[in-house]
Amino acid sequence: METLHEVPLPNGETMTYRKRDGGNEIIVLVHGNMTSSKHWDLLMESLDSKYTIFAPDLRGFGGSSYNTRITHIKDFSDDLKMWVDALELKHFTLIGWSTGGAVGMQFCADYAGICEKLILLASGSTRGYPFFASNPDGTPNFTKRFTTVAEIEQDAFRTIPMQAMYDSGNRAGLKIVWDSAIYTDNKPESSRYEAYVDDMLTQRNLSDVYHALNTFNISAVDNVAAQGTNQVSHIKIPVLVLYGDRDLVVPEIMAQEIIEDFSGHATVQQLKNCGHSPLVDDLSQLTAAIEQFISDEHTINL
Repeated sequence: METLHEVPLPNGETMTYRKRDGGNEIIVLVHGNMTSSKHWDLLMESLDSKYTIFAPDLRGFGGSSYNTRITHIKDFSDDLKMWVDALELKHFTLIGWSTGGAVGMQFCADYAGICEKLILLASGSTRGYPFFASNPDGTPNFTKRFTTVAEIEQDAFRTIPMQAMYDSGNRAGLKIVWDSAIYTDNKPESSRYEAYVDDMLTQRNLSDVYHALNTFNISAVDNVAAQGTNQVSHIKIPVLVLYGDRDLVVPEIMAQEIIEDFSGHATVQQLKNCGHSPLVDDLSQLTAAIEQFISDEHTINL
């Protein structure tokens, strides 16, 4: 599973991915911010052997290239479409974690008939993940949502310190961030954690991802950063919304926005005693929820 495969894309980028061989049922795993396909290792090891699993690195993460800066979540989802086409994948379940959830929603909205089911794991909202200015004490200023990548690049309380950790290879600092926001209870065993930190340091697109999340909006609700496209209404396949009951990164309100915007045709499951990484907090609960949803027959009433 540790071998990275590589595929050149028609847009001049190169996408790397991991693959776990299995049966005829296919799962595609799309990672979130500050991670890559590496962070899926526990789930790839845990899922039933009847599944063949693919986990790509998005542009600017892991082993994938970052020749052209992304400006929208759609850049990631269009890359994903080129990668899917190159591997001739179809009729699969797509699981998007955090930022990967936004990528998965955009993919399914734009490219019907390829993905059969969509699982949103601790996903950013259909209305984006807002990036606010900071008050002098570092708390968010909810009256000022940024609208440009330049504003985000210059943010002194979030972007600049995080980018400095990347630039200096500050492993201890990254662990403090993850221990305070994500691994608040359970933590990966030490060798995995070190590998995850190695992986975090491959990211080359931090402010661009913040901006893409801030301006993502496939709902019918406009905000100051982006008008809603209502492309959520184009997603006709079964959708499962999974969210942890103590997620400090993606608040429950974002899960509720997703549920509202899917107008009742999404299945919802709260993961008990889980934060932003159910893979580490309760892998067996997560695996069971995923496998149950994939195996269930779903009738959608739209």
